[in-house]
Amino acid sequence: MTEQFGPSDEAKQAIPAVSPDHDVLACDEDRERSAERVRSAVADGRLELGELDGRLTAVYRARTRGELAVAVRGLPEPGPRDRLVVDRAPTSRFALGLFGGFRRSGEWVLPPRFTAWSMWGGGRLDLTEARFCAQETVIRAVAVWGGTGIVVPDDIDVEVKGFGLFGAVGGRGARKSARPGAPRVVVKAFALFGAVVTKPKGR
Repeated sequence: MTEQFGPSDEAKQAIPAVSPDHDVLACDEDRERSAERVRSAVADGRLELGELDGRLTAVYRARTRGELAVAVRGLPEPGPRDRLVVDRAPTSRFALGLFGGFRRSGEWVLPPRFTAWSMWGGGRLDLTEARFCAQETVIRAVAVWGGTGIVVPDDIDVEVKGFGLFGAVGGRGARKSARPGAPRVVVKAFALFGAVVTKPKGR
């Protein structure tokens, strides 16, 4: 009987499999996804802040998907809220509550500029599961004898500007996220005998 030499079954299992697209050239979207994994890992405490620049440099210098895989080695895949800025069409650009109400919630996509009017009515913008077309989004909220509530999650930066004339503009949800590279939302509000209130998730 001829004895055959080669790796045992156990050894074969120990050899890491090479992804079929290992040598495929990486595109900008591949790099951005990988960069977001690195930023998320720093925000979660998986990576030290000092490792951020080195990892990101490796990501943006990578020419193939195999090199990207090396740059993000040991980091978890993005979760459902990890990619907040997306290349998708906006769900809507305008909301109007006129003698009635409006509501935007769930996983919807905001444009770089969004306008909300509440006139003798009310409305609610819930950004808890929202995605964004740009790194910075401006929401113009006007309330005339009405009210608009804006719910913001804790993984985005929020700034509230504006004033109320016989009304109120509330910025309880205004704050800077601890997450590196977080999207930024600027609320520009005006309230006349009404209110525009920005509040954090869960309140």
